Amino acid sequence: MTSHKTPQTMKPATAAKKLGVYLEATPAAFREGVVSRDELNALQADPPEWLRELRRNGPHPRPVVAAKLGISISGLARGGVTEPLTTDQIEALKDEQPEWLKRERATQEEVRKEATRLKEKQAQRDGGADQS
Repeated sequence: MTSHKTPQTMKPATAAKKLGVYLEATPAAFREGVVSRDELNALQADPPEWLRELRRNGPHPRPVVAAKLGISISGLARGGVTEPLTTDQIEALKDEQPEWLKRERATQEEVRKEATRLKEKQAQRDGGADQS
């Protein structure tokens, strides 16, 4: 008995998240169907024009906006940014440097420094254990 393998599929929201795009800005055909693993791989390997345009100009989902601004998703919420932003809007925020953005970037920098410090401390502990 041979079993045929059914293709692994995902909801459009999951595929959009993996592609780093805002679902509501994708074409209707993408939003209304399902996406197979092979289709996702094809979209990543050779993105169609609509996907290249979304990645370039947005609107971008919150994780992408946060990354482009160098802050956390929580920092976006604290700054009052709840909607997807375009690349132009993100650049305008970078240029304006509102107080909340400066504060969130400083917070993010402290988080990175602490993570580095803890990693180094763990490496020293692991290295010391190997030598005993």
